[in-house]
Amino acid sequence: MALPARRSAEPLRIGLTGGIGSGKSTVATMLAMHGAKVVDTDAISRRLTAPGGRAIPALREAFGDTVVDVDGALDRCRMRHLAFDAPAARHRLEAILHPLISADSEGEAALLANSTVIVFDVPLLVESPQWMHRVHRVLVIDCSEATQITRVVQRSGWSETSVRAVIAAQATRDQRRAAADDLIVNDGISTATLAERVAALWNTWQTL
Repeated sequence: MALPARRSAEPLRIGLTGGIGSGKSTVATMLAMHGAKVVDTDAISRRLTAPGGRAIPALREAFGDTVVDVDGALDRCRMRHLAFDAPAARHRLEAILHPLISADSEGEAALLANSTVIVFDVPLLVESPQWMHRVHRVLVIDCSEATQITRVVQRSGWSETSVRAVIAAQATRDQRRAAADDLIVNDGISTATLAERVAALWNTWQTL
């Protein structure tokens, strides 16, 4: 899919994506250190589903009171099980959250219009084609499925089965790589080497 042309006066809009456990969030932090402004869609999602969040009434109506915890926030563990056990539930969840996340992302980006580079950190960018019309380049962070599983189990304590279910619901490695304008393979390398690759890419973007 062709990405939109960039007007000379506007920020370079980068769509950053990668499978669970790929190291995408680490790369986003590194890019921010170089001066990029990051719009974090996961953070927006958490805000929307926090107590009093704008998504809570629709989620309660769609899935019942059991998906809302005693504090009034989305019970993310319960919702995750529902979503990955039943594709219809996942699609219903996405139909509620994605438009709200999209609107808030553009709202944040509008406040960053004087920036040089805006990075949209979007885990499901490839799975959500509308994002391809909002960015000038797609940066994919890639690693093997075995690495994904190891990282997520170590950091979150999820079972391997749970991690595999998330991976199965996401785009494949081949699909993400096919969508990439820029690719960083974050597998079997040190944090320092990853930082070097991010810095090299940042320098390339400065010439665009």
